[in-house]
Amino acid sequence: MAIDITELLRLEHAGWTSLCDGTGDAFYGRIMTEDGVMVLADGSIRDREGVVESLRDAPTWNSFEISDERLVEIGPDAAALVYTGRAFRAAGGPAFVGAMTSAYVRQGDQWRLALYQQTPVPEAE
Repeated sequence: MAIDITELLRLEHAGWTSLCDGTGDAFYGRIMTEDGVMVLADGSIRDREGVVESLRDAPTWNSFEISDERLVEIGPDAAALVYTGRAFRAAGGPAFVGAMTSAYVRQGDQWRLALYQQTPVPEAE
């Protein structure tokens, strides 16, 4: 059975929305696999517990954009969503632009985030 990119894009949008409304800790605590990790633009690697803790009081984002999305099927119950993300802080300042990869695995009837990676991309001048 082919994996539907719209399902995974819906989850990415929900994740970014949670980062905008301050509920990222609850969202990622729920969606990440027990052994899931995030590799962030600053070079840090956080496990699920570290992600939840770091998002508990994190500054929110004001808005986000997802573009150039591609789906890489890894197996019948695993896929990576690769895209360019652009996010703007509520406090202002330049956009954060990154090449993002979210690897999902299907556990039962739910997609769970196993690995998220972001690489900063400089804005073209």
